Amino acid sequence: MRVKRGNVARQKKKKVFKRTKGFRGAGKKLFKASAHVRAIKAGVKAYRDRRKKKADFRALWIQRLSAALAAQGLSYSKFIGALKKANIKLDRKILSDLAISDNAVFQQITAKVKA
Repeated sequence: MRVKRGNVARQKKKKVFKRTKGFRGAGKKLFKASAHVRAIKAGVKAYRDRRKKKADFRALWIQRLSAALAAQGLSYSKFIGALKKANIKLDRKILSDLAISDNAVFQQITAKVKA
């Protein structure tokens, strides 16, 4: 007696086509040739870019801090070193946010670091 896979195969394909919704051309229509491969690659890229996003934001915070510190006559690297010596435990995200939104507090921090 033969095994009929109609149901299983259809469910498997539906799962892949659901993941490739919104893709263009064969990437969403043809199972073997494209949709399956595109779904796998999309997953790989999404995984990679979730990690890359963290690095991109860190670079942005550093650029913002560097610009705010240049206005006060400090370099970024010396500022971070002085922060560690002064035992001020604020991360780059918070510091860059302070530099943008609450400049008075940021100036107080830099004054404390300079001293």
